[in-house]
Amino acid sequence: MRKVLITGCAGFIGSHLAERLLQDGMDVIGIDGFVDNYDASVKLRNLSAIRSHPRFAFHSSLLADKLGEPWLDEVDLIFHQAALPGVRSSWGTAFADYVAHNLTATQSLLEACTRLQKPPRIVIASSSSVYGSMKEGALDESAPLHPVSPYGVTKAAMEQICRVYVEAHGLHVVMLRYFTVYGPRQRPDMAFHRFFRQMLRGEPITIYGDGQQSRDFTYVSDAVEANLLAARHAAPGDVFNIGGDREISVLEVLHLMSQLANVTPHVVHLPAVAGDSRRTKADIRQAQAKLGYQPRVRLEEGLRLQLADLRAHIDGPSDERGQ
Repeated sequence: MRKVLITGCAGFIGSHLAERLLQDGMDVIGIDGFVDNYDASVKLRNLSAIRSHPRFAFHSSLLADKLGEPWLDEVDLIFHQAALPGVRSSWGTAFADYVAHNLTATQSLLEACTRLQKPPRIVIASSSSVYGSMKEGALDESAPLHPVSPYGVTKAAMEQICRVYVEAHGLHVVMLRYFTVYGPRQRPDMAFHRFFRQMLRGEPITIYGDGQQSRDFTYVSDAVEANLLAARHAAPGDVFNIGGDREISVLEVLHLMSQLANVTPHVVHLPAVAGDSRRTKADIRQAQAKLGYQPRVRLEEGLRLQLADLRAHIDGPSDERGQ
């Protein structure tokens, strides 16, 4: 039986990943520092189904405070999901926090792994934000990195420090560039969560910019599956785009959402925010060929599942810091 460490395990993707690994019979150690980007009670709720699981050990701590623990040497696989997310909130003085959580914490984890007798495999969450705004077509993993936000800069730098540790220390590190993950438990600051919540509360729908910006949206179970495939099949230093079933504009998504919620939305357009990419589209051919990755959940079905989850929690905390 494998022992797995998940950093950021109380977050959106991390909690889904923990549930899947426990279902697959693995022992899971979870760490989450409850960074104050949204209400901690929401993150705790993410773990409600597994907190008492006999094969789940949870540490409420920043990663750096646990890297000297003896149990780290027992771990043979790490899924590094911990990060400070959010493009819009990464400007100004907040940038120092993004560097600390996205770059320095990752380097500390890698350094700790070099001291282990048998370093574990590491699968690390990166982001499509490293590409910046895409002009046309889909970009493969060889495309130049041109982040347009401080958040994207920290993720691009994180990838580079990973490559350094692969080349200098032989660590088995794999990076996954997520393209806008959505689904149940999505962070409160993310667009789909905000749109559905505003619809259910009868509030105006707020869109940054003209709504013609487009994204490649990835359902959370597909992102989880990509992590498991990468742990099994990827080589040290590999990087993979992880995308969904199609590219679609924000206004088109809003139309689908309003049909599911049976609401005629009143849309309010706010000024576009610096750092938001105009469009993203994942070329996933490398992940398909090498990992066997294939997005399974179509956007319409994923939105239906996210709406059902949000209906069940609509009156709970919804701290929107990080927008």
